[in-house]
Amino acid sequence: MTETLGYMPAARTGVQIQEAHRTFFLAMPKVELHCHLLGAVRHDTFVALAQKSNAPLARVEIDAFYTRDEKPIGVLRVLRALDEHLLSTPDDLHRIAYEYLADAAAHNVRYSEFFWNPTGTVRTSGIPYVNAQDAIVAAIRDAQRDHGIIGRLVPSIDREADPREAVEMVEWMRAHRADEVIGIGIDYRENDRPPELFWKAYRNARLAGFKTTAHAGEFGMPWTNVETAVELLKCDRLDHGYTIVDAPDFARECAERGIVFTVVPTNSYYLRTLTPERWAQDHPIRRMPGLGLKIHPNTDDPTLHQVNPAQAWELMYSHFGFSLDDLRAFMHNGLDGAWMDDSMRREWHRDFAVEFDAAHDTLTRTLAA
Repeated sequence: MTETLGYMPAARTGVQIQEAHRTFFLAMPKVELHCHLLGAVRHDTFVALAQKSNAPLARVEIDAFYTRDEKPIGVLRVLRALDEHLLSTPDDLHRIAYEYLADAAAHNVRYSEFFWNPTGTVRTSGIPYVNAQDAIVAAIRDAQRDHGIIGRLVPSIDREADPREAVEMVEWMRAHRADEVIGIGIDYRENDRPPELFWKAYRNARLAGFKTTAHAGEFGMPWTNVETAVELLKCDRLDHGYTIVDAPDFARECAERGIVFTVVPTNSYYLRTLTPERWAQDHPIRRMPGLGLKIHPNTDDPTLHQVNPAQAWELMYSHFGFSLDDLRAFMHNGLDGAWMDDSMRREWHRDFAVEFDAAHDTLTRTLAA
């Protein structure tokens, strides 16, 4: 791990070796399947939006949102603050979506499915759904033209809100279809908001032809929430899902079905609840592949977690102990879990393997020199 990650320093292995690994993790081709738009806002953009809207947020408070230690707190309240104080026009959404995709492309992310919570934007920011969606879709198209990255939008249910609003969100999506809007998710605090509360929204989404995923088994919530997301909500993939390690029999069922779990090495819950010396050693991510589960690492809230896509993958190697061969498999898991055309998936499996192996060969030669 490099010191720029801002967490616990790794044992030094030499500047040249660190640089060689940094170059490798940047060069490897990536998809991103678990990133929240409001968790990816650049610091300077946050400041600019606050000034534009005369938000009652002091600069010192904004700076604190982007200052992370080994036990980060407060991400969810940052997301609420954005909706409440900063987002006032569709152009604001276009800006943050375009900047996120540009930043991801700079770390060789070729394809990104990212979350956005329409409920907060419509109810709190006061921007009509269709206008907000159009702005984000325009940013997706602009970023593909300018940076070559393919973006897809996943409107996400705010599980702290009334389940009826989730049903309404799906109706908005159905009424204002766009090719770039491909499925639904659900996020915010899982505590006391189990997935079964939102069965109707998920049923309606499936009937309308949308893909589905869900945050489950996060915040230390029971593995049965993962089971509910799979069996009742019939999710195509799962976000986090860590407590499935407490149910190895069900984990093997998910493995047999080939369900992809989008994991987050910088997940705040485990950084808060485990000691700095043990968080990576004891994190459930370490145990998931051993149960046959297909995992894929992601940034989640990159600017707020102070991590970029290359660093998320590097953490899996430097702190979680996975080999580069393991990471090659995780890369392919991401392609399997992505909601892309099957012909593109097959082509990218071939291309990504060639690029990964070329970057690996370069790393090997560099370290041998």
